[in-house]
Amino acid sequence: MDIRRIRNIYCVGRNYGQHAAELGNSVPEEPMIFLKPTHAAIVMDGTAVELPGDRGALHYEAELVLHIGRDYIPGHTVDELVDAVSLGIDFTLRDVQNVIKSKGYPWLPAKGFLRSAVITPAFAFPGAQAVSTTPFSLRRNGQQVQRGDASQMIFPLQTLVDYIAAHYGLGAGDLIYTGTPAGVAAVMHDDRFELLWDDQVVGAFTAKLGAAGS
Repeated sequence: MDIRRIRNIYCVGRNYGQHAAELGNSVPEEPMIFLKPTHAAIVMDGTAVELPGDRGALHYEAELVLHIGRDYIPGHTVDELVDAVSLGIDFTLRDVQNVIKSKGYPWLPAKGFLRSAVITPAFAFPGAQAVSTTPFSLRRNGQQVQRGDASQMIFPLQTLVDYIAAHYGLGAGDLIYTGTPAGVAAVMHDDRFELLWDDQVVGAFTAKLGAAGS
């Protein structure tokens, strides 16, 4: 995947009920959408990813990521719009997020920092029906910490693409991080992460925590 061709990175918050519950958040009545800058994207290649280690707790959030292959026209289905998928991690500075949420500030400092959108190489989209029953998971240091599939989403894939298109626009080159299942926790220095699709590893990297902006 050529990250230079990414246009927008849409992210969906609180799209799994158990994840909302583990953070003490209410379940939204409509999709909760936020953006990450394209500069946040980095494709994992098995090596180290530098992440901020001096701004409080940094949490991992494993997600299914849709690659939009054509411009949206009302009536288009997910199968017509999506040309590939990846797995990704929406890294979140949780302590920063808690402060800015309490003040009503935008989430950008907590969600949009450099390398906060780590993503596997793209692979073929098997279709919305297959995705709904195919598990994805995250292993940290060899232990499974997250597991889910699209059937567990509060807002299904078709609802997400229709909502994003109607409110913000959706076209070729856009990515959608579709939400994370329960199991998020703080990242430790030298943690080894593996993302699995249908129990097969599709991407891996090691987290290196340093000063913000390093």
